[in-house]
Amino acid sequence: QVQVVESGGGLVQPGGSLRLSCAASGTFFSHYDMGWYRQAPGKQRELVAAITSGGSTNYADSVKGRFTISRDNAKNTVYVQMNSLKPEDTAVYYCNANLGLRSYWGQGTQVTVSS
Repeated sequence: QVQVVESGGGLVQPGGSLRLSCAASGTFFSHYDMGWYRQAPGKQRELVAAITSGGSTNYADSVKGRFTISRDNAKNTVYVQMNSLKPEDTAVYYCNANLGLRSYWGQGTQVTVSS
């Protein structure tokens, strides 16, 4: 069983920045494809950014140029740097670890962008 724990959420003003962290347990972290998802009230969960075990990245159109996903396999951690935040980025952000048929989710961390 892999445990996934997100951190770094909070309240930020429009135009501000946050960095979310996701720590995953286990010895096979480097083999996992990792992703950040978000879910706003009344909306479906959506993919924000993803990074494969090989380091390839993918972003939602709405965050391209503003968010950057990265991973540190030595620390079993994946990050998402979020810049130029907008009110529409407000959501609960979830981290996902995926390896084949195995998929693990964290509890989520709230990001609120408001003045």
